[in-house]
Amino acid sequence: MFEKSDQPRVFGLPLGVDFPRALVDGLMARHQGHPPEALARVHLIVNTRRMARRIRTLFDQGPAMLLPRISLLTDLGEDWDLAHIPDPVPPLRRRLELTQLVASLLQAQPDIAPRSSLYALSDSLAALMDEMHGEGVSPDRIADLDIADQSGHWERIKTFLGIVRHYFETGTEHPDVETRQRMVIEHVTTQWQDTPPNHPVIIAGSTGSRGATQLLMRAVTQLPQGAVVLPGVDFDMPQQVWQALNDAMLSEDHPQYRFADLMNGLGLTPDAIGRWTDTAPTNPARNQLLSLALRPAPVTDQWLEDGPKLADLGSATADVTLVEAPSARIEALTIAMRLRQAAEDGQTAALITPDRTLTRQVTAALDRWNILPDDSAGMPLHLSAPGRFLRHVGDLFRDRLTAELLLTLLKHPLAHSGADRGTHLRLTRELELHLRRHGPPYPQAADLTAWADKQTDPMAQSWAAWISDCITAKEVSGDLQLAEFVTRHIDLASRIASGPNAEAAGNLWAKDAGQEAWKTVSTLQDNAPHGGRINASDYTSLFHGILSGQEVRNPDTPHPDVLIWGTLEARVQGADVLILAGLNEGSWPEAPKPDPWLNRALRNQAGLLLPERRIGLSAHDFQQAASAPEVWMTRSIRSDDAETVPSRWLNRIKNLLQGLPDQGGRAALDAMSARGTRWLELANQLEEPGSTPAATRPAPCPPVAARPHDLSVTEIKRLIRDPYAIYAKHLLKLRPLDPLMKTPDALLRGTVLHEILEGFIADTRNDPALCTRDALMQKTETVLAEIVPWAQSQAVWRARMDRVADWFIEGEHHRRTIAQPTALESGGKATLPELGVTLTAKADRIDIDQRGALHIYDYKTGAPPSDKEQEFFDKQLLLEAAIAEQAGFGDLSPSPVAQAVFIGLGNPPKTVLAPLDKEPPAQVWKEFEALMRAYMEADRGFISRRAMQKKIDKGDYDQLARFGEWDITDTPDTQEVG
Repeated sequence: MFEKSDQPRVFGLPLGVDFPRALVDGLMARHQGHPPEALARVHLIVNTRRMARRIRTLFDQGPAMLLPRISLLTDLGEDWDLAHIPDPVPPLRRRLELTQLVASLLQAQPDIAPRSSLYALSDSLAALMDEMHGEGVSPDRIADLDIADQSGHWERIKTFLGIVRHYFETGTEHPDVETRQRMVIEHVTTQWQDTPPNHPVIIAGSTGSRGATQLLMRAVTQLPQGAVVLPGVDFDMPQQVWQALNDAMLSEDHPQYRFADLMNGLGLTPDAIGRWTDTAPTNPARNQLLSLALRPAPVTDQWLEDGPKLADLGSATADVTLVEAPSARIEALTIAMRLRQAAEDGQTAALITPDRTLTRQVTAALDRWNILPDDSAGMPLHLSAPGRFLRHVGDLFRDRLTAELLLTLLKHPLAHSGADRGTHLRLTRELELHLRRHGPPYPQAADLTAWADKQTDPMAQSWAAWISDCITAKEVSGDLQLAEFVTRHIDLASRIASGPNAEAAGNLWAKDAGQEAWKTVSTLQDNAPHGGRINASDYTSLFHGILSGQEVRNPDTPHPDVLIWGTLEARVQGADVLILAGLNEGSWPEAPKPDPWLNRALRNQAGLLLPERRIGLSAHDFQQAASAPEVWMTRSIRSDDAETVPSRWLNRIKNLLQGLPDQGGRAALDAMSARGTRWLELANQLEEPGSTPAATRPAPCPPVAARPHDLSVTEIKRLIRDPYAIYAKHLLKLRPLDPLMKTPDALLRGTVLHEILEGFIADTRNDPALCTRDALMQKTETVLAEIVPWAQSQAVWRARMDRVADWFIEGEHHRRTIAQPTALESGGKATLPELGVTLTAKADRIDIDQRGALHIYDYKTGAPPSDKEQEFFDKQLLLEAAIAEQAGFGDLSPSPVAQAVFIGLGNPPKTVLAPLDKEPPAQVWKEFEALMRAYMEADRGFISRRAMQKKIDKGDYDQLARFGEWDITDTPDTQEVG
């Protein structure tokens, strides 16, 4: 196949060429006139399975022939003569072992690092160990580094590195994946030196970025019929620029650095790279522009010399569109519109970006046109339905069961997925309404049983028993063996998924996502014995990390011409339109991850890879993709309310074009931006919601017969300030949905206060000797323990009561000298016969003095209303006094009211008298009758926000009234409603 040569054979294909197709064309051209079996003797080694599939697909297009042997770099370890090399240790097992060693070290020396960094340190240590194996760097080489810093940081690092030394000493017996791969490559290359194969061996598509891979590539180029075919070689780059790529510290981030390093290791210059085929680049002028723009930073001054030599910049950028969107959302929408256009035109369009958040936004935008893109990366397993379900089940071990977590599990589509799911959903709804209205925020088995006993559904009790058995009280307070955690986790997840009927298998492990989830948890279960003891919080963190490292493909049939690729997939595929998206620093290229072990200089000394290696690979991917026939380059100007920084490559292209006005560079850049602006305008038009007339200020006028005839004294304040709320509550029968998790809010605080004082007054009414501070605080402790499940709130409210206890006891002794407590939480009602209106009330406390006069008290946790507020708006106590004189409370007959008092227990505590002298009960009752008579008039509307205390106050029904579309100065729109 190849003629004899004294130097290594290295071929390349130019930027912008469909690499797999050109590779196949070159193989076919070199076997023209040879017998059919000649091609079958070729051994083609590629770096990814996608590359192998694409090459096979191209051969399958015909004509019929014998095919070459196609294998992956990782397949080399599967030959029969490598049985003496042990199988690799699973990566998860190694990670768990390292976690235990790091945990022991942190326990022995807690000043080294906090325990919260346990898994982060273990992961980074495992990554460092893999890299050391792959690059052939021993711990001794790192220990011998010249370190001028004696601050102690290096000593801590060497302490951690001491952990991995053991794995290098026993590496050949229990090798890691990277160790075994290097052992295989070293064995194969040694064999080739003794007995080189006489058939062609070709490595294609790899850039040689890893040490072991580059070792194999060098060995293949030395074979009699061996060759390497490099993708995306910049044949336009001058020799002096290639020579400048000789220092990794300065040039590692250049797209062509890996090729320069490979050729340097072979003792060749880059001009020795031959062309695999005579296939011309799609746009040679653009290739030259990109080559100059991406030159290494130390030689960027060559722009001044070589920039004027660039010609035909208009044609170079004619098929390039630059989109700089104001936000990531608009960027995603614009991309989706272009993908949709390509689908309509029958073009193949591919979105290329490492930003997975952006790809999800584009997928969501395409959904409006029912287009499902073919996403090569799929969905992270922890975001899939089984992944989310398993994470929620894992949270049961870590946290006390909350109503929120309980409902999250019960509502999950995989919960109770075995049979009778309709009954399950109906009971879940009833339980949710009960928990919202009555709590508790932390449900236990007894609470669920009590709820089920009150249900009419015969399935409720067995259903509640299933929840109690599978979900409640599963938190783990101490440490357990990791294997025990995993076993419990799988068992609970399976039981919750199947439902009460144990024979009905759930759908947890079904379909692609479920099978991937089962594969992942099974791997964890197999390796769990190496994890040691662990607490619940660490287990959930570990489990989440393991799930997030896996991905699952969407089982639905995607659109064949709308594709989403990662940068790796883009190397081996071809499309009519390529969209390079997310071109911002930190996104593409991604920012190097911080290395807690070695800085750049030490990595270079040790022979490890520099952090910029990934940037260089991304740069090569960008240069290769940007050389395609039609290209879009997109970015967002703002992200998360912060200004973004353009990708360094995009910035270089723009700066170079702006600096070449005489060659038409600025005009070319303007044209690129203009094409992008046109699409941004289309996106804005698509987002334009149109004009909808603003709502008017509502003041509905329902029929008189339908208007509310039963009101409580606390609702009169609302009727005066926000009549629309009364209309919505009583006529529309709407009420705000209670929060799922009861919170220690003002309402609960008031309930607790009334419970404490009601019990305290009831006790002291029969035994005045109990009217002491100690008895009050004891009652407070009892009620808080029964009603308030939050320790922090208990402490705060206990302190509040402690602060006012002396003041209250002193005032109570004074109140007892005036009158004696007679009725507690007593209900009363009075009627307006002519209107048929009934007013109800519940008095916190009523005392009776020796003259038979009533003293009405109301407890307030906050500040009591002032005289003016009571006179015009807050008439609660005044109306209670009127009811007491009109009809009485409970067993108390109508009696005169001596006083009505608010007892405010806020800070500071104070008592406020109702202004009975200004507003006597008889007058108040007449005013109430006049108010109700007015609201019984047919043309009287229930105005929204009639007289709110503050403009910023929020009403329960503001959204229903569409407040915000109108202002409180607007004239009410009085309309009759049926």
